[in-house]
Amino acid sequence: MNPELLLTHFDRISDAPDAIPRLRLFVLDLAVRGKLVEQDPNDEPASELLKRIQLEKARLQNDGEIGPQKPVPEIRDEELPFLAPSAWSWARLAAISRRIHYGFTASANPSLKDVRLLRITDIQNNLVDWSSVPGCEIAEREVIQYKLQQGDILIARTGGTIGKTFLVNQMPVTAVFASYLIRVQKSSEFYDRYLKLFLESPVYWKQLQEGSRGGGQPNVNGQTLGKMVVAVPPLAEQHRIVAKADELMALCDRLEVEQRERETRRDSLSAASLHHLNNCANAEALRGYARFCLGHLSRLTTRPVHIQQLRQTILNLAVRGQLAPQDPNDEPASKLLQRIHDWRKQAEGTKHVRAPRKSLQAIGETKPPYQLPNGWQWARLGELIYIHSGDGLTAEAMEDGCIPVFGGNGIAGYHDTPNISQPSIVIGRVGYYCGSIHVTPAQAWVTDNAFITEFPSDEILLSFLVLLLRATNLKENEKATAQPVISGSKVYPIVVGLPPFAEQHRIVAKVNELMRLCDQLEARLNAAQTETSQLLESVLHHALNDSLQGLHHREVRLAIPQGAT
Repeated sequence: MNPELLLTHFDRISDAPDAIPRLRLFVLDLAVRGKLVEQDPNDEPASELLKRIQLEKARLQNDGEIGPQKPVPEIRDEELPFLAPSAWSWARLAAISRRIHYGFTASANPSLKDVRLLRITDIQNNLVDWSSVPGCEIAEREVIQYKLQQGDILIARTGGTIGKTFLVNQMPVTAVFASYLIRVQKSSEFYDRYLKLFLESPVYWKQLQEGSRGGGQPNVNGQTLGKMVVAVPPLAEQHRIVAKADELMALCDRLEVEQRERETRRDSLSAASLHHLNNCANAEALRGYARFCLGHLSRLTTRPVHIQQLRQTILNLAVRGQLAPQDPNDEPASKLLQRIHDWRKQAEGTKHVRAPRKSLQAIGETKPPYQLPNGWQWARLGELIYIHSGDGLTAEAMEDGCIPVFGGNGIAGYHDTPNISQPSIVIGRVGYYCGSIHVTPAQAWVTDNAFITEFPSDEILLSFLVLLLRATNLKENEKATAQPVISGSKVYPIVVGLPPFAEQHRIVAKVNELMRLCDQLEARLNAAQTETSQLLESVLHHALNDSLQGLHHREVRLAIPQGAT
């Protein structure tokens, strides 16, 4: 291992997706393959270790401490996941364990303390707070059967934590384990911490995934675990491997802290810069911060979330009149708004455009959310637009046709006829996509999971209205229900700034220009992440294998006699 190589390149590789978790898994993978420490020819070979384990199990059976053992299936060549060092041996997990069995079935009772019942939920991040573990009613003979001992390994056999393991390091209380856990009691000849290391490695997880397929509820059973193949190192090497893995995991801990600190600094810089942009007191201050942001975009957009925040900032600035210049020759928005009112009066009472159920209150003298540019006019959304639900459509009706069907999240299928005949703004009205904004082509079908937006297209540019709605974040105005829903009563009262029609065109052009810049930044970021991922693989390969140059591995022999228990 060459930690200096990792530290030298870590600033570059840490931006790779899941860099630290991948590093941890790589360490575990190399550990169980015999590539983390050098082999010592003076070590007793693992074949002798396995013989002693078999003798121990035979003695325990004769003494009645464990029951009869089922024959261990022969390990076939195609089951071997890799070539192991010559002093290692292959064995099934059942062959190196005293017993693999399920836990005790009982109800937890916090008032009982004599015998605790350890459950899956009591194990968090490989730790147990024994003082909070409830007790249970259990007969003395069953306590003997299920009592936890130091060195036991527990495995979750169902649910979201399936396969997760816990090594019992100390037992400050008398405890048994619950039925949704499986206990692996390893042989006294085997190092418990090395077995725990194997049960966290990619080799283990791959076998677990293959063995737990086919059921509706993911689960693993004792038989699947017992059949797992394990590359067994000599006992002395097991201890060296664990020591080296501990050293490298501590290095990962330090790198993780450095990564979090660096990301925190980047996030703070990006958030502060965008905050200043969103809250500039005047145009001069805005220009200053804009120059700073444009000059440091590579530092301010190091993660996808930063680009997402930048896009939202662009929208916020656009609808406040801070992106495009005002022209005193533009017709003022007050006249534009009057014509929109006239459109509304003429349109109300038609099939789609109706007066709001509640009259909109006049915009009062309260402090405005921002300084309105010259020529702009305050208005409520209910003065500018009208929204109404689309039409229901069954799943069968979306199987054929060439007309796109728009739901709350854009195109949901295709139909044979449209229910709109011009490009329209669609707003998701329910569920996770509540408040999302989409634009249809000239012909489309809009379902009742979305709103169709009606507005005077001669007075409000469709592309500007899209920006305005996306910047407004309609989801913040949803009803406080279990299923998110928005309605006209929540949307219509929202106050927005309306620019002159000519300026709407200038705003859209500027936003499109800046969004293309965001697209370029996003493409560069994706390319950089791909590059860092490749660099990570290269650095890990060299850093973790430098000390093993020239080390030759031969295929390991099967040391357990066929049919042995």
